[in-house]
Amino acid sequence: MKRLLVLWDIDGTLIDGDRACAAVYPRAFERLTGRPALHRVATAGRTEPDIMAELFARHGAGEVEPELLNAELATQLDALAAELRAVGRVLPGAVETLRALGAEREVAQSVLTGNVRANAARKLGLFGLAEFMDLAVGAYGDDGRERAALVPVARRRAAAAYGHGFDAAATVLIGDTPRDVHAGRVGGARVVAVASGGSSAAELREAGADAVLADLRDTAAVIRAVRGPRPAARGSG
Repeated sequence: MKRLLVLWDIDGTLIDGDRACAAVYPRAFERLTGRPALHRVATAGRTEPDIMAELFARHGAGEVEPELLNAELATQLDALAAELRAVGRVLPGAVETLRALGAEREVAQSVLTGNVRANAARKLGLFGLAEFMDLAVGAYGDDGRERAALVPVARRRAAAAYGHGFDAAATVLIGDTPRDVHAGRVGGARVVAVASGGSSAAELREAGADAVLADLRDTAAVIRAVRGPRPAARGSG
């Protein structure tokens, strides 16, 4: 029985593809509005629809229908896939950790990501990581603009798939930004933060992560953090 739901962020946690990934948004904006994107917006830890909403607002452009937006985001990532594969990389320790957790029968692994579903699957597929995930129970940017709202989505999907609920103690979010930490704390999950993106370990601790690691290189340390602190042993008398 799957007893622990592990939800992975993708960008900055499992892969590094910043340059190619960031290019998706101005390209999508130009295709959807017919205007070049003159302003840049922060992307770390945000959902893709939220990033695009700020781009539209900064340029005084009206938003488009979600289906059209999501399709264009997927189109632009497809167009950049070769570049992403060339300049991007799987972060150290990611494959080893995914494989180790995947070997544990009680652990279900999926994603909690700001990427729309098509882009999440594309990125994981490009770097050979999709095989470790049950993507059907993940939560994606097209499930909600606010990241914290995605945790209950994943928990509901996992409950339906595996036949029982996953409470906050049985749900672990692994991410690299304070927004990931906030999502876990508000949405109902323990958070293991990894300082492999643009946020420091100190920033992730300050945000309230339950555990903070420098990276994923030490597989045993990651698994210990995912499992959480052991209960104190009871005395014999």
